[in-house]
Amino acid sequence: MHAASEYSLDLPAIEHWLLANGVLARPGLDDVRQLAGGTQNIVMRFSNGGRDYVLRHPPAKPRPNSNRLLEREVRLLRALGGSDVPHPAVVAVCTDLSVASGLFYVMEALDGFNPTVVMPEHVAASAPVRHRMGLEMIDGLVALSKVDPIAKGLEDFGKLDGFLERQVGRWAGELQSYARFTGWEGPDALGDVAGVGQWLAENVPPDMQPGIIHGDYHIGNCIFAEDGRLNAIVDWEMATLGDPLVDLGRLLVSWPMEGQAKPQTMRVAPLDGFATPAEMIARYAERSGRSLAHLPWFEVLACYKLGLILEGTHARAQTGLAEMETGKRLHRSAVSLLQEARSIIARA
Repeated sequence: MHAASEYSLDLPAIEHWLLANGVLARPGLDDVRQLAGGTQNIVMRFSNGGRDYVLRHPPAKPRPNSNRLLEREVRLLRALGGSDVPHPAVVAVCTDLSVASGLFYVMEALDGFNPTVVMPEHVAASAPVRHRMGLEMIDGLVALSKVDPIAKGLEDFGKLDGFLERQVGRWAGELQSYARFTGWEGPDALGDVAGVGQWLAENVPPDMQPGIIHGDYHIGNCIFAEDGRLNAIVDWEMATLGDPLVDLGRLLVSWPMEGQAKPQTMRVAPLDGFATPAEMIARYAERSGRSLAHLPWFEVLACYKLGLILEGTHARAQTGLAEMETGKRLHRSAVSLLQEARSIIARA
């Protein structure tokens, strides 16, 4: 038995609840280990009775909406049941906050690897496997784009009216909120942020084909099989309803171009061999049937949104609330993303 303090969780209480609700075959949580990569929640893997599970719980210092976000994640994962979207199946959910000081849920553990954590040697040595990984990520997005949220009971999962029109104001407001960090140097170091926002506001696509959005679709939120197949898309807490092209734009702005890295490029090695952005765009267009006439807008939006989010860590670091080296690294990424946005605009 592991002490509760070892993982900032009351494991005996969690084990008792899992036993009482028929999840565990016998007493005891075996091979308990905390997984890397879960920055917004505690993510823990354990085994019992020959089966492996993953538990998600709010962080030791939860945000005001931590439980609500996990509730939404559970609802979304359950709705994806029976679809072609690769995702972990939910096994059990505890909404009684008195059990472990927060909502938690248990899902099936999936074998595979996350390339931002470890790139297996044979994958690092195989350009064809890495090439497949990129195309599989596109196929995962295509599968998600084909899920009808209304048919899945998700009609109230997000506000579709004015979704695209709201984006600039939403993220411009986020940037303005950093003024509360007195040490922050301000937005000028990012270049002409307002110009990017103005272009987005003036070029909003005239219509959209709504669907489910993952909200943070990148290679770090994917689990792959040894042959490059996509086993699961994970970390759905930012999921909502809107235009699925938001996810495609987010993926593309982090993708390497001919193996070349930029500050915002996905942090995996090696970078060569992956499918090119052109290949991925063509595959999405062919398999989704969606028009990509306004794809540059979604790429610019992805640069704008992610850049402003990353600058928040830099603002906190300059005020002493985050690690300075991390803040500087994310600031470089933010600057690069806004420059990328301006380059896309110039080509559009």
